[in-house]
Amino acid sequence: MSVLLVCSLATVFARTQEVFTEMDCPDYQDHSTRIHNPLSRGPIGLPFQRPSVACRTFRSEGVERLIEHTKSRIRDPDLARLFENCFPNTLDTTVRWHDDALPETFVITGDINAMWLRDSTFQLEGYHDISSTDMPLARLIAGVVQTQAKFLLQNPYCNAFQPPRASGLKPVGNNFRDTVEPAYDPDVVFECKYEIDSIASFLHISWRHWQATADIKMFTPVWIEAVEAVMRVISEQSQPSFDVRTGKYQPNKYTWRRQTDSATETLALDGSGFPVAANTSLVRSAFRPSDDASVLQFLIPANAFLAVELDHLSNILETAQTLGINGASKWVVKALEISKSLHDGINKHGVVEHAEFGRVFAYEVDGFGSRLHMDDANTPSLLGLPLLGFVNRDDVLYKNTRRLVLSKNGNPWFVRGAELEGVGSPHTPPDNVWPMSIIVRIMTSDDEIEIRKNLDVLVRTTGNLGLMHESINAWNPGIYTRPWFAWANALFGQMIVDLLDRFPQVLS
Repeated sequence: MSVLLVCSLATVFARTQEVFTEMDCPDYQDHSTRIHNPLSRGPIGLPFQRPSVACRTFRSEGVERLIEHTKSRIRDPDLARLFENCFPNTLDTTVRWHDDALPETFVITGDINAMWLRDSTFQLEGYHDISSTDMPLARLIAGVVQTQAKFLLQNPYCNAFQPPRASGLKPVGNNFRDTVEPAYDPDVVFECKYEIDSIASFLHISWRHWQATADIKMFTPVWIEAVEAVMRVISEQSQPSFDVRTGKYQPNKYTWRRQTDSATETLALDGSGFPVAANTSLVRSAFRPSDDASVLQFLIPANAFLAVELDHLSNILETAQTLGINGASKWVVKALEISKSLHDGINKHGVVEHAEFGRVFAYEVDGFGSRLHMDDANTPSLLGLPLLGFVNRDDVLYKNTRRLVLSKNGNPWFVRGAELEGVGSPHTPPDNVWPMSIIVRIMTSDDEIEIRKNLDVLVRTTGNLGLMHESINAWNPGIYTRPWFAWANALFGQMIVDLLDRFPQVLS
């Protein structure tokens, strides 16, 4: 059995069995805020922000080869350095524990020592194609799939988790005062905000891993039971707030209350959230992918994400059924039926008329006719609908929605400052833009001028630190939140690989 155990970037490498103590490796939270040589030879001179080889938490030969190949095709040294820092950041800094034999893997989000289902899924998104020919990397990802399955089996409503007990890592406190139903063990769960994108992310990483590797070992009893837990949550969160027969109010199966002075951190009606209507075919989401509370709980981008991934799940389970995997057949048809009904529900309730932009996707609805026009930088988002596989970039409805999202007249969280513009979030200061939204804008654009302009913005607004931040002040890029945010780094690397395929001339 080869085990990779990481404590504050202290690494045990399975291949070499060389042990590094905590004192040998710097805290990457501090490391990410300092400038390290050598600087790139471009006009900005971006620092080299990767840890030393000995302090990297996982090493993939396939990833290293892709980095060198991609750098050779990027003309701008600053852009090449930014890719070199960002693309491997998840492997370099966030693999806190990996047991190759189980397999199980614990991947933190960066500066928070907990594993988010959504973040860990998207942190690894850019590595799947490499994993088809890189067995250690494939095992690492397989470990994330199985660890997520175990988490969901224990607490299917929760979004962020503590290290597995088998890792030997201590759980971390979060100092929150939460009252949540169903109850959970704080030594297992870091935070229990119910978000559709969390369960959809588990389905997504399962699909992507299966696509890349055809790994039949993924279909463990735990994975099958986790799928059952996901389907149960979907059923429970498809129920209306008022009983269809009696008209009486029925509290949600999931409730969340936090002692807080922030409205985005708790839910109305004793933790159930504002009411939703019956017969919509949509699924409630108490929280958004930003971890902020939903206002109207039918969150359209999250429902779109779930619709796509349930279709993928049906395909996976159909294959598992032919392989004789016990329990696989139960949800093949049902997953596909729910996927189709979600598409219908989104088209019926989530597509609305806007006075300026015409027919668009709303961000949130309640089924009673209320709708919220906005978008949030975190994905799944309206801007990122093509990346989810829900619509094409040239879809008329999407184009209208995109114009709304990238306009101050349509989206209150679109920020245009002296230095940059993009989508922000109520999760961060109102003057801040999330680089993630600029990346998604590039990845959903076929306009070379728009791509070049926004790529330049990303390169020159890192605060000269050579990494993606969570958010940046649109008037002063030296003011930012979270210097070590692995999801944004991963998405930037994924964008560069995408541009090499779609617009190689932009890079060369």
